[in-house]
Amino acid sequence: MSSSRERVLGRVRAALADVPRQEQPDDHAVPRDYRAEHTAADPAAVLDLLAENLADYRALVHRTTPDRLAALVAELLRAHGSRSLAVPADLPEEWLPGPDALELLPDGPGLTAARLDLVDSVLTGCALAVAETGTIVLDAGPGQGRRILTLVPDHHLCVVRAEQVVTSVPRALPRLDPRRPQTWISGPSATSDIELDRVEGVHGPRTLEVILVAATPSASG
Repeated sequence: MSSSRERVLGRVRAALADVPRQEQPDDHAVPRDYRAEHTAADPAAVLDLLAENLADYRALVHRTTPDRLAALVAELLRAHGSRSLAVPADLPEEWLPGPDALELLPDGPGLTAARLDLVDSVLTGCALAVAETGTIVLDAGPGQGRRILTLVPDHHLCVVRAEQVVTSVPRALPRLDPRRPQTWISGPSATSDIELDRVEGVHGPRTLEVILVAATPSASG
């Protein structure tokens, strides 16, 4: 009696029996005429949808402008009681709060998992965000640091610029490099047991705060 594996492979071979050996998958275009998004592309509506879905996943969402970003970061860190902050080595300087007795830890080989476990908060950017699913994508690109940076600390502050927000997953995929180490985040880390008791912070930050930054600075000041 043949094994399940042999039966499956046999069916594959039978289905490919009439395909010429030299033929390649790319020789035939696959029609992709499905709807790429379900949301109108109005920028304000897309940001509102992202904020709504992030909140639905229990992320804390804040809005600000580029000129107010550092002040808001400082305010959120004070509210959380943070005294140490891990950041990517290439994080934009204008995002950083003032010293205020805050220990700043740039990402690097010396920032081990054990050291990160003692850090109060981490501040990063992102690759992009998907409004329809309330998802933030990290790929270790500019302003994001190593993947470990956002998996170990219990409090993650993530900055999302308005121009990084897309409506849907089909809109997101062409903007991402599949060779990069991607992490897709929808709310804080959470799992539940067989009785559906939700536990947060099991394999990532217990608290995710997302800062949506408008495309242009405020006119005041």
